[in-house]
Amino acid sequence: MSITTPDQALSVAWEITIDDAPVALSASGDLVAVAGAEGTVRVLDAAMGAEMGALDLPGGALKAQLSPSASHLAATGPRGYALWRRTDGRVIVRESGAWSSSAAWANDERVAIASGRVTLVLDADGDELWRTEPAASTVTDLAWLRRGRRLAVAAYGAVRGHERHTAQPVVTYPYIGSHLALAVAPTEKWICSGNQDASIHIWRTRDGSELTMSGYPEKVSRLAFDDTGFWLAADGAPDLTVWDFSGKGPAGTTPRQLRCHETITALAWRPGPAGHLASGGHDGTVALWSATAGQPANRLRPVRTLDDVDSAVAALAWAGPHLLITAHRDGRVRAYGLPSRTAL
Repeated sequence: MSITTPDQALSVAWEITIDDAPVALSASGDLVAVAGAEGTVRVLDAAMGAEMGALDLPGGALKAQLSPSASHLAATGPRGYALWRRTDGRVIVRESGAWSSSAAWANDERVAIASGRVTLVLDADGDELWRTEPAASTVTDLAWLRRGRRLAVAAYGAVRGHERHTAQPVVTYPYIGSHLALAVAPTEKWICSGNQDASIHIWRTRDGSELTMSGYPEKVSRLAFDDTGFWLAADGAPDLTVWDFSGKGPAGTTPRQLRCHETITALAWRPGPAGHLASGGHDGTVALWSATAGQPANRLRPVRTLDDVDSAVAALAWAGPHLLITAHRDGRVRAYGLPSRTAL
């Protein structure tokens, strides 16, 4: 790994290059984790880019997830998962042979790991606390609700909710299709899945009522709520779509459309209520949006673009409201400083 000081605008806080092709970023507290396709996972100081820890996951990496206070890291990949502890750099690697698509921390002491058709719930030392019964197919995404007391598990045919220590689901949200991504509103009013059949499916958690938003030209594999829980951003087309979930939700409404990339490869909301969104494209462009501006059905243009890296954007993450972290396929990772909470 090399560290350089680029001769660029002062908005670039730091830049590093890792010897792997990044596939995922996670930011929490004062740390950023970068996961590479070959299994290299680097933990960096968010402010300076200095390396704070590292692990190598045999078989490659798919995701990395820091715990809420950044005291622990979980990394997942095609052959298993690994846990890293900040206090002493301890690494636990488990080669289960099962596809581990994702990890989700309930708090700093408990993490859920997708492991094939089963989801394992572990303590921070890697000891198993409980596991779900096998799903119908490989688990594709996870999310916690009720302050870590209920786990949502996405697999073919349904999203299932498991209470603590219950292998069988206590609630099932059915949808016949393959779920690629899961998003739970911070208000916990809505659960949404992005799907292989080019749709977004929505359940209202209170009563299980549901809605499908179909007609996307491509599969929907990235979706995320902002901090208010009123706005959902999704890919699935050359345009990003941003749906309004305030009031009674998006039924019968038209989304805002954000046009910049031919192929969307990453998206991330800026922390806070301002409605600022970052997106990345296959052409290497990073776009910054005031994504909730204007009227429904508006086609918005980016406030600014950052396009001086000629390599596809692999992942984006906000390290607090003032630092945007970008990772490109060629191994370059950058931090852009935004000093104002309200300006892009």
